[in-house]
Amino acid sequence: MESTLKAKSGDKTVEKVDAAAIQRILLERICLLHYKPGDQLKEADLAQEFGVSRTPVRDALNRISHLGMIESRNGVGTVVVGLSPEEIRHVYEMRLELACLIGRLSPVSPDTRHLAALQELLGRAHALKANFDADEYVTINHKLHEVIASLIGNKSLRSMWLQTYVQAASTWHQVAETMETEVAEALVEELTDLVNAVKQGDAEAVGYIQRVHINYGFAKIKELFGA
Repeated sequence: MESTLKAKSGDKTVEKVDAAAIQRILLERICLLHYKPGDQLKEADLAQEFGVSRTPVRDALNRISHLGMIESRNGVGTVVVGLSPEEIRHVYEMRLELACLIGRLSPVSPDTRHLAALQELLGRAHALKANFDADEYVTINHKLHEVIASLIGNKSLRSMWLQTYVQAASTWHQVAETMETEVAEALVEELTDLVNAVKQGDAEAVGYIQRVHINYGFAKIKELFGA
């Protein structure tokens, strides 16, 4: 990081400095439902909170707008938007196809850093089964996404993976609140499979494991949203 300035993300204090960091924080808030569909995001308020000018805030909001998570409305300003059931279905259909490409298009070879990160998340997932918390469930998935994205060497694929990830993640908090034990157990299973794949250095297996669990998540989404 280029700065030691701090910004609040939920109950956490995190380093921030640029538009990319502000984007990550705002996306996390959207996925944790700290910002709900219809909530307004004001540049001036965010700039004051993060201790920056409006320029990086505006840049961050533009990036999120391109991901389809917010939109500008005349007379209202920038507001958080929710996906329709049809849009959710389209996102999951795309993610299912993209997952198969993770280990095919210029993959990054899994190493000890990936393994350590996944093992740490697996420990948190086991704890989640005993004491479920929807925010923690979404946060673990965010961290898992970062690990998976770091295994994608193809920049175009990584960009598409990011966009569909955040669109899908915006629905997970509601799923977690209604299917606590089931989704916690599925997360443990997913992370266990990924740990074994990374131990074998098998990036292609990582992609197929993601596809299996995305398909599982899609089934839960259809139960809840009728997507």
